[in-house]
Amino acid sequence: MASSRKSPRANDASLPASPVTPASCASYDRVAILHDALRDALIEHVVPGARVAIALSGGIDSMVLLDAAKSLAPTHPIELSAIHVHHGLSPNADRWAEFCAAECATRGVPLTLHRLRIDRKRGRSLEAEARSARYACLVAADTDVVALAHHADDQAETVLLQLLRGAGPPGLAAMPRFRPGRPALLRPFLAHTRAEIAAYAGARGLVWIEDESNADRRLARNALRHEIAPQLGARFPGYPQTLARAARHQAEAALLLDELAAADAAGAIAPEGLEQARLASLSPARARNLLRWFLREQGLRPPREAKLTDMLRQLVGGAADARISIRVDDLEVGCHRGRIAVHVPAPGPFERVWFGEAEVPLPGGVLGFTRAHGVGLASTKVAKSQVTLRSRAGGERIRLAADRPTRAVKQLLQEAHVPPWMRRALPLVWCGDELAAVPGLGIALKFQAAPDEPGWNLDWRPTMPARVRTEAIAD
Repeated sequence: MASSRKSPRANDASLPASPVTPASCASYDRVAILHDALRDALIEHVVPGARVAIALSGGIDSMVLLDAAKSLAPTHPIELSAIHVHHGLSPNADRWAEFCAAECATRGVPLTLHRLRIDRKRGRSLEAEARSARYACLVAADTDVVALAHHADDQAETVLLQLLRGAGPPGLAAMPRFRPGRPALLRPFLAHTRAEIAAYAGARGLVWIEDESNADRRLARNALRHEIAPQLGARFPGYPQTLARAARHQAEAALLLDELAAADAAGAIAPEGLEQARLASLSPARARNLLRWFLREQGLRPPREAKLTDMLRQLVGGAADARISIRVDDLEVGCHRGRIAVHVPAPGPFERVWFGEAEVPLPGGVLGFTRAHGVGLASTKVAKSQVTLRSRAGGERIRLAADRPTRAVKQLLQEAHVPPWMRRALPLVWCGDELAAVPGLGIALKFQAAPDEPGWNLDWRPTMPARVRTEAIAD
């Protein structure tokens, strides 16, 4: 762990003590400009008394934010804390966590430490996985607001990286200054430069750690930061703020595109998904915009252009019940009865014995058993043989009522409009070698509880896609 030269820490961010000199005035200005930025952001976005957690890496940016927040807390009351995410990727990671704990203790700021285990996924770098894991940890924090120390240089680098990746307006909008939610995300320094951050740290005598990976120019952001950005700054004065302003323009364009997509989707969205017909009725550009918006609303990252174009071709050209299955990240996009749906992949074959638990976790969801009387699965009958929960194998048949014939389970599920991926996840309840129940369809006549008999009600809760919030993440 490397640190800056430690100077005596200032005890107060108020006006400098007498006598007032040009140097002390300059020092005050370097502090005041970021205090003002943070104060304005808090007044605009954070109610007094709210819980605000600083995303604290221990680097110069987050140490400046921590110091400024602690200084301003008395004038804009907040419940201040900090969060440190320990990735474990550096041999210095333990020392960084200790440093953050010590600095928070000095200021009387509670610190929450999250230790993460990062697993590399195919096609994704370890650094990208670490950024995503850190972001997921922050947006899951039990606080009202998470404050991040990203500044104009970070924003400019993000815009350049997104541009080089061929991103559209949502990507080029980069990082928002404020993103509502629980917790909300706040970036009060986004209009200020790295030089202003360094000036504040010097004026306040702060110490910080240096992440050795920041010098690795094999990483795209570091190459931009150390090789390209200095040339841009020399040739185009004010370069970071200019690109940050461009990001704000792109954010407005992205908002307009989202409003257009919402208008195009009006009346075509239901719990079952998006109407294929609505997508097919639009011009190619508007159809791509609507599909991109719909996927993002369902918690998926926007696919690349080639992938999006291929998805649109399959979804618009396919029949209402075409067996379409498009993998996107850890989810799938499919069609059923003319609607496009995002769903978890159907599990493979499974089998599990029920031992009387109230809930049984299964690959495709959770099957609940609730005690009842006069309805449901007869307790006395299931007690006579082993109860097994199995996935469909094909050919199963069941009789649900005295006035109904024995029917194929597959046909009953089709008539109930159950999508194919949900059919494959559905557990069938077997008593010995006999099919006793199909959750959602009913209980086999032979195994139904009599009016005066105890029984079990079945409650099948399939796994649903987790909706996540995404945005550009600074490396």
